[in-house]
Amino acid sequence: MYDLVIIGMGPAGLTAAVYAARKKLSTLLVGKQYGGQMAWASGVENYIGFQYITGPELLSKFEDHVKQYPVERVEAEVVKLTRENGHFITRTAGGEEFHSRAVIVASGKAPRRLNAPGERELTGRGVSYCAVCDAPLFAGMDVAVVGGGNSALTAAYDLIKIAKQVYVVSLAEWTADPIIVDKVKDAPNLTKLVGYETVRIEGNERVTGITLRSLDGRKEEKKIPVQGVFIEIGTVPSTHFVEGLLELNEKGEIKVDCDCSTSVPGAFAAGDVSSIPEKQIIVAAGEGAKAALGAYRYLLNQ
Repeated sequence: MYDLVIIGMGPAGLTAAVYAARKKLSTLLVGKQYGGQMAWASGVENYIGFQYITGPELLSKFEDHVKQYPVERVEAEVVKLTRENGHFITRTAGGEEFHSRAVIVASGKAPRRLNAPGERELTGRGVSYCAVCDAPLFAGMDVAVVGGGNSALTAAYDLIKIAKQVYVVSLAEWTADPIIVDKVKDAPNLTKLVGYETVRIEGNERVTGITLRSLDGRKEEKKIPVQGVFIEIGTVPSTHFVEGLLELNEKGEIKVDCDCSTSVPGAFAAGDVSSIPEKQIIVAAGEGAKAALGAYRYLLNQ
């Protein structure tokens, strides 16, 4: 029986682990991917104390900090969280069960899928959701980025330095921050395709192209030969394992109060998975600290 199980290994979960350990709580950190979305960030320019740092470098500093404390760690996918007999049970895909008196859900978000034909079949064979991870694999090739927000334009910025040609495909005009738009708008190897939807991703063993349909009255289709498709159309909260236990909002995020408490006593949520309005590394870290302190207060009162 742990005092606290923290589900998620991103900035919220890692910060919560440090704060919980400093309060001498027996703590287990469990999650599918160490670092969460922070591990994908090519460059971070808005984390206080660092004018510029890459996501992996910042993750390394988080990890070094966590290692200073006796926090147990299990890398596994959580498939179900329940509350039974006054305590919580965290179940993993491998069949493991971890019992705790309190829990913090900091599972973050996962990439949103296009649900276009060919997408799932070609994932990992030319279809990617992480330019930071996979951009180097497409050196000298033609690629498409689907999306028009910050994540899409950041991916395009990473790719224009590596790929031969980058097509940025979006349903509507770009909505990315002006500072990001300025970095890519004049790139000679970038083609902006606004007003197109993705019909399908072409290829058998590997991606060979992407078929688009114009959203004007003509509805014309065009096929662009590319070897890679980067899907950057946002994220969805990883809350499937808490459905039926914790109250969610219309976006599927866990509803939290200002102290990170949820609809169930002893259960807290922090970071991008929660209903807080801003999704930033520094905000997630702060919310992780709040959640751990909230869990500590809860346990003191039991």
